[in-house]
Amino acid sequence: MFQRDLLTGKRILVTGGGTGLGRSMAARIVELGATAVVCGRRREVLEEAARDIGADRVAVHPCDLRDPEAVDAMVAAIFAEQPLDGLVNNAAGNILSPTEALSHRAVDAVLGSVLHGAAYVTLACGKRWLDMRHRASVVSIVTTYAATGSAYVVPSAMAKAGVVAMTRSLAVEWGGRGLRFNAVAPGPFPTEGAWSRLLPTEALAREFETRNPLGRPGQHRELADLVCFLLADGSAFINGDFLTIDGGEWRKCAGQFSGLGDRLSETDWAALRERSRTKR
Repeated sequence: MFQRDLLTGKRILVTGGGTGLGRSMAARIVELGATAVVCGRRREVLEEAARDIGADRVAVHPCDLRDPEAVDAMVAAIFAEQPLDGLVNNAAGNILSPTEALSHRAVDAVLGSVLHGAAYVTLACGKRWLDMRHRASVVSIVTTYAATGSAYVVPSAMAKAGVVAMTRSLAVEWGGRGLRFNAVAPGPFPTEGAWSRLLPTEALAREFETRNPLGRPGQHRELADLVCFLLADGSAFINGDFLTIDGGEWRKCAGQFSGLGDRLSETDWAALRERSRTKR
């Protein structure tokens, strides 16, 4: 389905679109015919991404998403140029830490950029879409632990769970008015920024990337294709969903015994079978 004209005529905002997964998604959006609008705090980073992707197909809007007035001004400026047809809530922040070591400022920093930022942008766009009766699709990048919680990244878990709740709520409230909302939960997709902050050793990074049944990390293109599918008109009946793209990692780690295949040798399995026969 990924024809070069899949998103032709669309204009899509990617928050945090200057680096990492956001940049990869913006590039794929452009490849498939749309114009990408990227926002983030650092203009020079956004402009570098625009040059690499194709400056004639990328609009740059520096903005601190933690500031609701700045967000509304940005969205007003974007819509003054041309209305958006899609939004990817991708901007993120995370801190790996024992929770008792966190200050209230650390909690506020993560909630501000992840939860509040997504809410501010979604509301600013949504109000305009509703007034215009303009159809649009919103895809929010969350995480698998948004559904379960996770130790050592508690503010992120709180924030991403809030984004999922927003997604499901607005899918019902605004779905009948032409707006769709879905959340995508990526597993291990390496980026320089996140990996350096959250996985401080090569051994830990390797384990994190390969503990899924496929034994490899995700490729940015794979996530970008899923997001573009949800932005495309062909997915018009998918609304309010939480889609996981992690190579089966969540399923494997949720099963109490699922990891034994990586830890037991053929000799170990044979010994288990022999013990089972002996005890019958």
